[in-house]
Amino acid sequence: MNSYRHPGLVLTDHRFTVPLDHDDPGGETIEVFAREAVAASKAHEDLPWLVYLEGGPGFGARRFVGTEAWLGRAVREFRVLLLDQRGTGLSTPANRQTLPLRGGAREQAEYLAHFRSDNIVRDCELIRPRLTGGAPWTVLGQSFGGFCAVRYLSAAPEGLERVLITGGLPSLDGHADDVYRAAYPRIERKVAAHYARYPQDVERARAITAYLAEHRPDSAGHRLTPEGFQSLGILLGGGTGSHQLHHLLENAFVTGPHGTELSDTFQEAVRTATSFAGHPLYALMHEAIYGQGGRPTDWSAERVRAEFPQFDARTALEGQGPVLFTGESIHPWHFETDPALRPLRETAELLAARTDWPVLYDTERLAANEVPVAAAVYHDDMYVDTGHALRTAASIRGLRTWVTSEFEHDGLRAGGPRVLDRLLALVRGESDR
Repeated sequence: MNSYRHPGLVLTDHRFTVPLDHDDPGGETIEVFAREAVAASKAHEDLPWLVYLEGGPGFGARRFVGTEAWLGRAVREFRVLLLDQRGTGLSTPANRQTLPLRGGAREQAEYLAHFRSDNIVRDCELIRPRLTGGAPWTVLGQSFGGFCAVRYLSAAPEGLERVLITGGLPSLDGHADDVYRAAYPRIERKVAAHYARYPQDVERARAITAYLAEHRPDSAGHRLTPEGFQSLGILLGGGTGSHQLHHLLENAFVTGPHGTELSDTFQEAVRTATSFAGHPLYALMHEAIYGQGGRPTDWSAERVRAEFPQFDARTALEGQGPVLFTGESIHPWHFETDPALRPLRETAELLAARTDWPVLYDTERLAANEVPVAAAVYHDDMYVDTGHALRTAASIRGLRTWVTSEFEHDGLRAGGPRVLDRLLALVRGESDR
């Protein structure tokens, strides 16, 4: 273990060897990385543990500098474990460079089938007694981390002291198609709100889309298409995302010796915002996190999008309507335009066709839950449907919800200590609302 200091913190890096397949504990192993954070003034105290599960799938735990965001509040009373879920961050990586070591696409898909919330929870349960001596710990789950927390309540509630969820209550039995049928109208509302705030962006977005319909610019191997441009709508799910999108669009064009063209500045910003080089598992596993019940996900977001023709960019250009951005959805063309994903197209196809995903949630066990749980539900969250979240909340015995329009999906980060404070008060019965 390696320990070092940030302002106000002592950090310790941990590496754990876990089975790739927990049903075969003597078989192949992978490594899971986690970073412990404790207040410098309490480094030698016997504190309860809080494990943080990041959103995604496919993102390592956030790299904090000192006690920023919610971490400063957490270390006032917890020893915090920032877990890089399997395949992310400093855990054994899964990407275009490493997956070919598994063999061909079929072997890669079989390997990745072990990278859902069920195995993430089993990793946690293997790690927990090594750190806590067997005592249960508190889980803080953001977005997909909340999905993992609900799986934890289903599979191993004995390991939990309490559960805190922010923007991450999943549909317990819904197919991915249900998720996206609910998502596209919600995304359309977010786009409408953006255009109401920045009406000048309507024509800017149309001009950019028209240019991309005629040209195929390439930035570091990343091909920009109308659909890829539309995917910038993922920014609209964050508290400052509308402003970020506006600032990006206002710098789109430049005049050179060959006339008007997209600026290098704009193209690089788009590539940075839409590339999956740093989190390929997000694209590979995004629909798989909903897989259960014997049905394939079968590129759900792409199929369901066809039910909402207003999202077709070329149709918008033929008429007078605005070009609609899209949000948190993965499509087959991502594996053609992004060099980080291009070699993994066949692997993604096999995952999309898979039908034997295990059921993730035990509804009977959740209905009998005895672990204190509190969840922040962000009103009209672009990434997680509020209706689905509230139905799930009602299905988990004793869960207390805080429904708020004060924050978007990134409330845990943007709200500093306030969101964590509120959830702790709810889960401890210190708040009446």
